[in-house]
Amino acid sequence: MKAIIFDMDGVIVNSEPLHFELERELLKELGGNISKEEHDKFVGTTDYNMWTAFRKQFNLKPSVERMIEMKKERFIKSIHRIELIDNFKEFMLTIYNGGYPMAIASSNNKKAVNEIVKKFDLDRYMKFVISGEEVNKGKPNPEIFLTAANKMNVDPSECLVIEDADNGVKAAKAAGMKCIGLDLGNSGNQNLSRADLVVKNFNELSLDIVKGLFK
Repeated sequence: MKAIIFDMDGVIVNSEPLHFELERELLKELGGNISKEEHDKFVGTTDYNMWTAFRKQFNLKPSVERMIEMKKERFIKSIHRIELIDNFKEFMLTIYNGGYPMAIASSNNKKAVNEIVKKFDLDRYMKFVISGEEVNKGKPNPEIFLTAANKMNVDPSECLVIEDADNGVKAAKAAGMKCIGLDLGNSGNQNLSRADLVVKNFNELSLDIVKGLFK
C-alpha cells in the first residue's frame, strides 16, 4: 500500500441521510416520487447522473443543471447539520502519521466538497481533493479513482479506497484497487460484497490491517 483514497459522503462525513432528505423533498416539489429502494441505487454516483435519470423518469420541467443547482444550494445551507463519521479522524491521523498520502474522491459537487473540507480542516491532511465535477464519468466508472492515483503518482494497484456505496466499490475494483467497504447503515441498502474487507466502524481498522490487504 502506498496511498489511501477516501470517498466523502458516508465515509468522512455522515451526510447521506441529509442527501436523501433534500433530494426527495426537491423531487416531490418538482412532481416526482421514488421509493427508498430506488433512491439507494443512486448513492455514490454523480448529481448529474441522478437528476438526468429523475428528469427522464418523471418528465420534470427544470433543466438537469437547474435541479443540481437547487439541490446544491439546499445542501450548502444545511452543512451545519453534518458531522464527521465516528472514529474517522483518529484513523486518518494514524494514516497521516504513518507517512501515507491521502486523497478525497467524491461524487459530490466541487463547492460542497470544498465547504466540508474547509469545515473540518481536512486540507491539512489530504494531498488532493477531487469532486464529481472534475471527471467525465461518475462512479461506478473508475475515472475518479484513477485520476486520484495519477495525481498522487501512485500505481492503482498500490492504492486503497474506502467506500460506503455499491457504485463506489465497483469503481474502486474496476480501477484495480483494494477496497474497504464501510457499512454504517446510513447509506441505504448497499451491496458491499465486492470489497476486500467490510467493517462497521473505523475503530475496526489499523495500519497493520489495511497494509495486510496488500500481502
